[in-house]
Amino acid sequence: MEVSTIQSFLDYFSKIRERTMRVVACIPPDKIEWRAAAGKFTLGDLARHIAATERNVFVECACGGRNRYTGCGRELAEGRDAVVQFMERMHSESMNMLTRLSDDQLQQKCQSADGTPMTTWKLLRSMVEHEVHHRGELYAFLGVLGINVPPLYGLTSEQLREIASRTQSAGDSDWSAVQRQAGG
Repeated sequence: MEVSTIQSFLDYFSKIRERTMRVVACIPPDKIEWRAAAGKFTLGDLARHIAATERNVFVECACGGRNRYTGCGRELAEGRDAVVQFMERMHSESMNMLTRLSDDQLQQKCQSADGTPMTTWKLLRSMVEHEVHHRGELYAFLGVLGINVPPLYGLTSEQLREIASRTQSAGDSDWSAVQRQAGG
């Protein structure tokens, strides 16, 4: 995916963040500092890490600054509600900074967290990949805890199997039939 306009990126990134926040909202307050294993991020660490790296690494560097990451511990926000507020604040700051980038600046070089020159839109694309990676960890860890999470794009695995089985039993393998059955 190539990013050619800042507005198209901001629209896309907003949708990514909305899906991430739906998962974060599923974290029970008493599980915010739960960790799958010693030495691993807690659920709160993952959420704070997404927010802190977005604002203090990716966006800072994309806008001509330098890596300002100091970690993702409880000192940034403690408790689920405070973590959500921290994520919202960091995202708001990031979006405000990114709206000031021009489309031409997306094609120019900036420096990544370690000082390596990188095309700005590629750095922003890696920010999205980073968030999606950690959102996947949140999904997995919440599943281990037996906590229901929203489907990513509206259909669950079970719903997809049901649609496929109805399509197969009807003898229709055409993609348009699948779309009709899914309401599309």
